[in-house]
Amino acid sequence: MPRFKTKYVAAFFIHALFWLGMYYALRALTVSSFKILVSNNGQLGRPMNMSMLFPYSKQVLVSLMILFYSNSFWLFNTVMRYKSKVLSAMVISGWALMLYGMNFLVVRWLIASRGVHFAANKPALPGAPSDLSGPPPVEPVNAIDWTQMQGTIALVFLSVLGVAIAYYFIKEWIRNDLARTEALAQQLSAEIRFLRSQVNPHFLFNTLNNLFSMAQKKGNEELADGISKLSGVMRYMIYESNTDRVPLQKEIEYLTDCIALNKLRYVDSEVKVNFHYPDRASVASVQVAPMLFIPFLENAFKHGVAIGQVSSIDMTIALNQNKLIFTCANTDHSGVKKMDEEKGGIGLENVKRRLELVYLTKHELMLQKERGKYNIKLQIDLA
Repeated sequence: MPRFKTKYVAAFFIHALFWLGMYYALRALTVSSFKILVSNNGQLGRPMNMSMLFPYSKQVLVSLMILFYSNSFWLFNTVMRYKSKVLSAMVISGWALMLYGMNFLVVRWLIASRGVHFAANKPALPGAPSDLSGPPPVEPVNAIDWTQMQGTIALVFLSVLGVAIAYYFIKEWIRNDLARTEALAQQLSAEIRFLRSQVNPHFLFNTLNNLFSMAQKKGNEELADGISKLSGVMRYMIYESNTDRVPLQKEIEYLTDCIALNKLRYVDSEVKVNFHYPDRASVASVQVAPMLFIPFLENAFKHGVAIGQVSSIDMTIALNQNKLIFTCANTDHSGVKKMDEEKGGIGLENVKRRLELVYLTKHELMLQKERGKYNIKLQIDLA
């Protein structure tokens, strides 16, 4: 059964049970009980319990249902738009009193037109044969005074009005909470897409410029290899990473190509990159958020490698039970490169925000500068 049908069927049964219980509660509240002494040939007999049943509980129940549903689905929606809370309360109270008055008049007319209630137990009339061993026959008796029940009926009306108010506000709270959750999910999804789109444009732009410069100066196999790797990187960014999760192996291949492309900007003696990761079989079933580690690698090249300086980058991806541990350590040249800092560069704040959105409390990020090294450790709970 579709989800929306299940919801409506469940709501129907809940409402049906509520009104069934209300009906029997109303019957119980409007019964009149008393004792009489049964006379047997002028001699005092045994006492008998008598119950006077109120036969108009169904009519009262209809009035209560009109009160409940008119308030829950119409009146409250209208009065909540009023600026004055006093006016809202007056309208709700007036509507409830009007329904209460209509119920009083209708039931009173029914009592007057029929003129009788019915007793559940009544002794036989005088002179009639009496069988004290069994229940006596049921006979009509004079109607009880309807006005005597008004305190009980008013209390029932007030209780149903309170239930209607609670029902309306709980329903509105659930509806608003679902709307807020959906809006937040859409906002977070849009923010994740935005943050993801901000990861690599600068890197791709610089790499293309470098490849263009190399093509102008010389033609060799390095250029063809660089273009091939760049093509693979772009394909991964545009097509393969457009999901919430990707295989960890794909991320490792992407990082490997990015390292090779970044190294094209430097001579071999200027930067040494060590990248350690598990074998393909170990990561076959592991899924991670796409393009999650590349900002750390880009920052390692941006702040940890300087032309004419000897630099190193050590990067590791490891799996320990249900935890993924990523580390990146690079030579800290940020002081030397401060003047060359770009305003539009990718910051670690974006990375932190994306981790908070994707992994919530299931991650731990540690950043540390120590002895000329900039160390990053990211631990993600994959469970």
